[in-house]
Amino acid sequence: MSEATKTIDINEFRKHEGDTGSADVQIARLTGRILHLTAHMQTNRKDFSSRRGLLKLVSTRRKLLDYVKREDEARYKEIITKLGLRR
Repeated sequence: MSEATKTIDINEFRKHEGDTGSADVQIARLTGRILHLTAHMQTNRKDFSSRRGLLKLVSTRRKLLDYVKREDEARYKEIITKLGLRR
């Protein structure tokens, strides 16, 4: 499965049933949107408004990852591994 068509299972990151707001779930959802927009940007190079949105999503994910790392480094490393992110 390529990076662009990869889907992320949110249930894997939930702490309990109905969990939609924890940092783990937010990071997973943002990663899915980032992957989708990255694929879009490869075919539409001049779509600058989408590029701006992509950069904003990446920034938001970075802030959430920094928060998780500050609170619980083991959980941070687990999230990074599951999502296949570099850092």
